[in-house]
Amino acid sequence: MASAIVAIRSAVKPYLQACEAGDVVLVAVSGGADSLALSAAVFREATALAVTPIAVTINHQLQEGSRTQAEKVKAQLIDIGYSDVIIEDVNVSMSGGLEAGARAARYEALDRILEAKGAKQIYLGHTRDDQAETVLLGLARGSGTRSLSGMAAKNKNYIRPLLTITRIETEKACSELGLNTWNDPHNQNSEFTRVRVRKNVLPVMEENLGPGICAALARSASLFRDDADALDEIAERESQGLNLAELDCSYLASLPRAIRSRVLRKAIYAAGAPTGAISAEHLADIEALVTDWHGQGESSLPGGVKVSRISGRLSLSARQ
Repeated sequence: MASAIVAIRSAVKPYLQACEAGDVVLVAVSGGADSLALSAAVFREATALAVTPIAVTINHQLQEGSRTQAEKVKAQLIDIGYSDVIIEDVNVSMSGGLEAGARAARYEALDRILEAKGAKQIYLGHTRDDQAETVLLGLARGSGTRSLSGMAAKNKNYIRPLLTITRIETEKACSELGLNTWNDPHNQNSEFTRVRVRKNVLPVMEENLGPGICAALARSASLFRDDADALDEIAERESQGLNLAELDCSYLASLPRAIRSRVLRKAIYAAGAPTGAISAEHLADIEALVTDWHGQGESSLPGGVKVSRISGRLSLSARQ
């Protein structure tokens, strides 16, 4: 076997070894080099372990001829050896933007298929290059440690085994296997922030700071993840036994800010705010009720959550 596909199979194997014989796993395949190389590696390693791989290609229906392209992907997957290939048509909501809408529709479909098939894992083809882009986007947004930690290699049922593999390696693997890759036109559309990072920002950084930027950013993501995990664990311990609807401000003020902000987020979500809806700006207003109190009024948060300071305590409640 040639070196690129060996590296990809080696990256995939430890995750599949966590499965038992007879288990089912899903592989999300767009037809690009990353996901095609992943699908080939998963098929070979899963088959050797008596695990059943099912390939899924999501048709977002955003381009003319998208169904035809999905059928081409299916044909290649059958050539690889897959006996079960699912083409899932989805409708993309544009209310939050095209990128976010497509992502939400894709993950919703994958979760639905996971449940329907009784699958244990979903494999995604994000590479080290994708991780570097994610870190840069987090920096540009002024995000915190958790966001800067990028994508996790394992997040519940989702497995991203290629975060140590480069895009060049996946392209080489496809060439070695004789697979025809598809370049999604959206990956060249500079209207999307991630595409501008990929095409304009990272090349300039490589040119001016030297090679290895993607590797360094991915390494930073790993370090940030270690820090974020440790801080989350400490905050979880601090939250044990607290009444999250009534928090003592003196106690909160005694906590390091990194821990306090996590406790506050936990309390806000427990009060009913939608997961992921609380921004750094939202949290700054609540933080001020604790550390910069000068008689501020009630703060309103997503999900109808209200936070006010009453007699030295933070009171959190949801709109009825």
